[in-house]
Formats: sequence, structure tokens, C-alpha cells
Amino acid sequence: MSYRRFKKLLGETSLERKCRLMFAGALLLLIGASFWVYARLNQRVVEEQQRDLAQVLIAQNLTVTHWEKTQSLIDPETIEIVTDLSRTLKPDDLAEEKWRFIPQDYENSDATRRPTETYDHDALKKLLYGGEKYWVYVDPEEQSYHYYEPIIAKENCLLCHRDRQFEPQISELDEMMGMARITFDLKKTQHDIDRNNAILTVMAIVTAVLGMGIAYLIVRYVIVKPVMHLKDVSDAIAQGELDQRADIQTGDEFQELSHAFNRMLRHLVSTQEELRQTNVSMDHKVDELAQANLRLHDMNQIKNEFLATMSHELRTPLNSILGFSDVLTVSENLTDKQKKYLRNIQSSGKNLLVLINDILDLAKMDAGRMEVHSVEFSMVDLVERQVLSMKPLAEKKNIDLSWEIDENFPILNQDAGKIEQILSNLLSNAVKFTPEGGRIRVDVSTFDEDLFDLVVADSGIGIPLEDQSIIFEKFRQGRSQVGSDLTTREFEGTGLGLSIVKELCRLLGGQVLLESEFGKGSTFTVRLPLNFVCLNPQIPSNGMSSMHSSSSFSQTLGRSRAT
Repeated sequence: MSYRRFKKLLGETSLERKCRLMFAGALLLLIGASFWVYARLNQRVVEEQQRDLAQVLIAQNLTVTHWEKTQSLIDPETIEIVTDLSRTLKPDDLAEEKWRFIPQDYENSDATRRPTETYDHDALKKLLYGGEKYWVYVDPEEQSYHYYEPIIAKENCLLCHRDRQFEPQISELDEMMGMARITFDLKKTQHDIDRNNAILTVMAIVTAVLGMGIAYLIVRYVIVKPVMHLKDVSDAIAQGELDQRADIQTGDEFQELSHAFNRMLRHLVSTQEELRQTNVSMDHKVDELAQANLRLHDMNQIKNEFLATMSHELRTPLNSILGFSDVLTVSENLTDKQKKYLRNIQSSGKNLLVLINDILDLAKMDAGRMEVHSVEFSMVDLVERQVLSMKPLAEKKNIDLSWEIDENFPILNQDAGKIEQILSNLLSNAVKFTPEGGRIRVDVSTFDEDLFDLVVADSGIGIPLEDQSIIFEKFRQGRSQVGSDLTTREFEGTGLGLSIVKELCRLLGGQVLLESEFGKGSTFTVRLPLNFVCLNPQIPSNGMSSMHSSSSFSQTLGRSRAT
């Protein structure tokens, strides 16, 4: 039997069948072993009885033989008594073919005229040279039992056998005179043994069958029946009949198991009721949360529309203010003090315009109205223009501003305005957070066949590691000292530059990466595709429609990591 079939027979069958098979196998093994041992013990008892009988018969035969041989030495008056006694003591068991005395030198004596067997020679060697007390030979062909026992000379034996009146002759005490052989016919004994073995086998089979029947009843009604009752109750409960209970009255562990099962059911019902009530409460809370989300969405839409409208409305008069200030700068009758005031008006107006533009851009991004206008342009010209426009601010702080780009850099098919805005924000931050005498470097290189990297590195104050995960959030600004409040404005600015950079990179199909060490500077890497590919059909490359993903943008800002 293969292992799979054996496993299927014992490991993948019912409990009742497994118990029956295992009990039956164990019972057969124990009964078979016990009856076999019993049969072997009986066989040993028979062998010992045969040996004891042979020893008794040898002594009796020796006595009768001595009486017969010594009749001439006995008083004539007692010869008749000895003869009658010999006939009485010599029954059929003392027949010549069953009893025989074999002298030690029977090969040189008259005993050679008597028939001998090959095993007589073997017996003589065993007893004479082997020092055995007796020797037994069983002939399997004739089914005969031969028992040999040595005859040792005693002191009384010397009276007759030393003077050569009787054969065999001996010369000293404890000398082996010969051996006596008793032969039994084993046919009747073997028949009796076979009959006993047959009776034992039948009894073993009957005992095994009865044992298996009793084991079947025990397994069926003591073990399997309570288990099946628990299974039926479990099936009924699985179908929704929660009022079912186990009823086992056996007074043993199964009854305790049924009580535990019923307690579990009661706890399950109560837990289910609590869960149902909790679900009802959760449904109400989910409805309330959904309504709150709807209200928040509406409020967010109103906020975005308000910001967009207000930014637009504020930008119109602000442009007029800046325009008139530009007109006033060409007047010749202004005093130095008036010119200073005029420069302050222009500086504050420009800062306010930048702030309004940033808020307007964020409002468009939140509302999903930011449009992408992809055109072909030269990245060399764009970088050169932005670096030169930022050069005066850098020179005021004695900052070394350099840039490098391969003249053979490919022509981009991207939104030039948004890339320019990204570079402008990064350069503004670099100049703002780099101390006097620092360095700023702009590098542009291809990353692979489809992407390019725009890198802005500075030797400024850097960004602490714990701040890098939130630096791209709105209205956040890096700390110049460890332990200071992140929301405190230690430098000019609204904290919107990096959040706008991140969102513009996402809009153009790229990402922004950050490497910074506090006190040693920062490196921002903008990785964008060489050719803009509109993955979202709602984002056209020519700005013919708008993107509606305010919630996605909010989630992006919340989950963004500073890289």
C-alpha cells in the first residue's frame, strides 16, 4: 500500500472509520501476539514433559535391564519373583525399538550387530566430548523424538563392570559407560499440538471479532454520536437557526464540551447583537461623515472660487498701481525721498503680485483648472534667461550663481512657462536661504532616453531631516535652527513656492527630489519627461480643457515626502 493511499485511509477519513481501523489493528496485533506466545509456552511445556518422561523411562529401563541381567546371581528362590516383577515393570513403552543402551565403544563391541542411526554417533560425540547432560534429536521425516542421556559409572557399578562379568567394562568412577536412548513417536503429540493451535487460532479470531464489535459499539455510541450531535447543531446554526443548543447527557467530558459549546453560542448571539447595533451606529456616522464631506467639498469649492476671484480682482488694481508707479519713475521733479518711497511702492507691489499669482495658481490647481500648454523650446535659452534674471539678487548677497547645460541638449516639447516657474521658485528659494558668500549651481542633463534632470544645488542653511517630509506642504518653511517652530516665518515668503513646484512637476508628468543636510545646503532635482505625454485625457497638451482633480492634489500634498 502506497503512502498516499495509507494517508487517505487513516488521515482523510471519518473519525468513526479511523477508530475502527486503529482499534481493530491494535486488537488483532495484541491478540495474535498473546496467542502466539501462549502457543510457544505450550510447546515448551510439551518438550519439558517429554524430556522428564524420557528421564523416568531411562531409569526404569536401566532397573529392569539390571534385574534381567543379574538373575543368575540372585537366590533361586527369588528368581521367579524377580521375573514376575520384570514383566510387570516392562510395559510397551520399554519395547526394544523405543529403548536402547548404546555403550561408549559400541563400534568395537557386539553392539555393532544392532542397528544404529547416524544421529547416534552425533549424540555420542555431544555427550562424550561436548560435556552435555543430555541431547535431543527430532527427526522431521519420521516425526520421531530421540532423547539421549549419558550413563555415568558410580561406586556400585564397579562391583559388576570392573571384573568383566558384564558389558561394558569400566575402570574408574565417573567414567561414561555409554548412553541411553528413548524414542517417542511424535505423530500423536504433533496432532494434539496442531489441534490446540487450531483451537487457539479460532479463539483468537472469535476474540478479535468480538473485540472489534465491542469497539465499534463503543466508538459509535460513546464517541461518534456526541460528535455528530455537535456537528448537526453547528450546521443548523450555520443556516441561521441561532436558537439551537447542544443536548448531551453522558456525564463525561462530552457533556462538559456541550455546555462550553452552548456558552459559546450564547456569547456569539450577544456579540452578534452588539455588532448589529454597532453597524447601525456606524451607518449613521458614515452618513453624517458623508454629509460633512459634501459640505467640506462645497466649502472647498467656494474657497477656491473665492481665492481665484479675489486674486483676479486684486491683481487688476495692483497692476494699475505698478503701472502708475512705473510712470512716476520717469518724472524729473521727484525728490530723493519721493523716489525712495516710489521704489518701496514698486517692491511691495511686486511682492504682492507674486503672492497673488501663487495663490491664484494654487486655487487653479485645487480646482483642477491648471492647463498645460506644450510647445517646443530650447532649455538652454530658458535656463540662461532665468539665471540672468536672478543674477542681480545673487550679487547683492555676494553669491556665486553658475549654471551648466550641454549645448546639444535636445529640444523639449513641454510647457515652457511652467518649467520656467519651477526654476524661478527654486532659484528664489536658493538665493533666499543661502548666506552671503555662498554658492548656487544649476545643472541640466538627460537622465535617460525619455527623462531629463533639472538640478538646483545651494550651500545654504539646509533642511533638517525631520522637516524634509513636510517641506513641500502649503505655507511651510524650513527652520534655520533645530527646535524652532516650523510655522514661524524666519525669512520672507509665504511658504507656497515648493508646494507649487511639486504640483507643477506632477502636472507635467514628473517629480521633484530633495537631498539636504542641515547646515550644509540642499539639492533639488526636478525630473521631467523630454516630451509631455498626456496620461489623463482630461489634461490636454494645448490647454483646450481643464483638469478636475482637487481631491487628488490635496491627497498628494498630504502624502508627499521631501526628497
